[in-house]
Amino acid sequence: MRTLTVWLGVAVIALSGCGRQNTSTPADNQRAAPAASAPAASPDGSNRPKIVALGDSLTAGLGLLQAQAYPSLLQEKLDQDGYSWEVVNAGVSGDTSAAGLQRLEWALQEGDVRILILELGANDGLRGLPVDQMKTNLGEIIERARDRRIAVLLAGMEAPPNYGPEYASSFRQVYRDLAHDYRLTFVPFMLDKVAGVSSLNQSDGIHPNIEGTQIVADTLWTALRPMIDAAGGS
Repeated sequence: MRTLTVWLGVAVIALSGCGRQNTSTPADNQRAAPAASAPAASPDGSNRPKIVALGDSLTAGLGLLQAQAYPSLLQEKLDQDGYSWEVVNAGVSGDTSAAGLQRLEWALQEGDVRILILELGANDGLRGLPVDQMKTNLGEIIERARDRRIAVLLAGMEAPPNYGPEYASSFRQVYRDLAHDYRLTFVPFMLDKVAGVSSLNQSDGIHPNIEGTQIVADTLWTALRPMIDAAGGS
């Protein structure tokens, strides 16, 4: 708990700067985010099923090479285990839940999208935005994905302590309520075992370094792989 508190305190400074960057259009966001590669083809020539990672700087891999961001590490795990799936990095630094909702349709225009990794909310918490608004935005993303028959993996986050324990508790509960109400696959805290550990984070104390991102990828893979298998992944 102490390391989590330290991480959250540093996050107030480290990610607040990222939040001010979000003034771009979807087209601008596409340039700002790590560029997604062209859809890879299966042996039979058809496009592979997709996993879209929709998130902020933690998904975009701020401070890392594209190949070091967790979506790329998930792609490596898929390839190593013989899954013919493609992971698309739709992370944009500074995104709030509202910004993510605004570019959702753009993010899902990637062909045969089967799974959405939803990692948003950190910048809402850093700005102290109303948790009800965040819940509404995330809920709308989930509903739109499910309307397309896209399964959702919800990655939870924690709010910084400077807005008080009531806000932090309400913020945390948003993810738990959404996971329960929509019966989602749920990772309660995406930065588990990484937050507050200086050797696993960049100099800003919040964005994971290469080693930390590998742990994040392992955490997400544990939740993601059963979803792929359930979807008939191969």
